[in-house]
Amino acid sequence: MADKTFEENMTRLEEIVTRLEKGDVPLSQSLSLFEEGTRLAAACRTELDQAEQQVVRLMKGPDGAPVETEFASEE
Repeated sequence: MADKTFEENMTRLEEIVTRLEKGDVPLSQSLSLFEEGTRLAAACRTELDQAEQQVVRLMKGPDGAPVETEFASEE
């Protein structure tokens, strides 16, 4: 997974979700897909967290001019 892009991981995760939602996959394969999906979701979340730390949001300063401030998550 480390050699895959965020977009590739998300595409694979969507494929897994679609297959599991169909409900026609044998139980053992469903468990394998679920485990893979869990790993992919964690990898994507980690990448999003890292990206969030790099985001700088432009805010208006007291004089109305744009000011760079660190991104503050609204969680």
